[in-house]
Amino acid sequence: MTIPTPTVTRTWTCVLFDLDGTLTDSASGITSSLASTFETLGLPVPSPAQLVEYVGPPLLDSLQAFAGLDEEEARKALTVYRADYHEKGAFDSAVFPGIRGLLSRLHEAGIPLAVATSKPELQATRILEHFDLAKYFDVIAGATEDESRSAKSDVVADALRRLTEQGVDLAHTVMVGDRAFDVEGATENGLPTILVEWGYGSPAEAAGAIAIVHSTDQLSSLLLG
Repeated sequence: MTIPTPTVTRTWTCVLFDLDGTLTDSASGITSSLASTFETLGLPVPSPAQLVEYVGPPLLDSLQAFAGLDEEEARKALTVYRADYHEKGAFDSAVFPGIRGLLSRLHEAGIPLAVATSKPELQATRILEHFDLAKYFDVIAGATEDESRSAKSDVVADALRRLTEQGVDLAHTVMVGDRAFDVEGATENGLPTILVEWGYGSPAEAAGAIAIVHSTDQLSSLLLG
């Protein structure tokens, strides 16, 4: 992503973060578990580049769109994937450099924070607790186990609902993510998006974002001034 980054001078009252590709470099664990899933089901294993395309969108949708599975087949594959990922892939990831310090500074500044991810909520919480990041977030919102809530717009809406219940000021809320799905999900809820360059998106996915950042220092300056 190389489009110019505009100066954002707004004081934010709340920040929502995507998880995979934004807070954590999780592609290795996800793609490994996906490859194992395809092998277990006797299906052709996509190339490494193709597997990365699965990182970000709701997996049930991706299994149908990219692998050509029908819904029943996709749900079976999802069950196999989740079992493998829970045991092997979940912690095969790392917190991106600078993220921990950024979250700490935002927390110390008194800015409410939330996670909005298409990953199952229980799994997202487990991962954030493992990396000692859960303590920074007022809300961790994710997909339901049955995927009835998995679209990014629905997850963002759920995060906003729960923040509202906590009395959080949402007047100036921003989404931070790495994929077009983050931009679209935020836009459908009336939120602007800042995209991070270190994630799994492409330059084409930057359309609609108010800024693109290439470092956590740059992101910090946009969020904290």
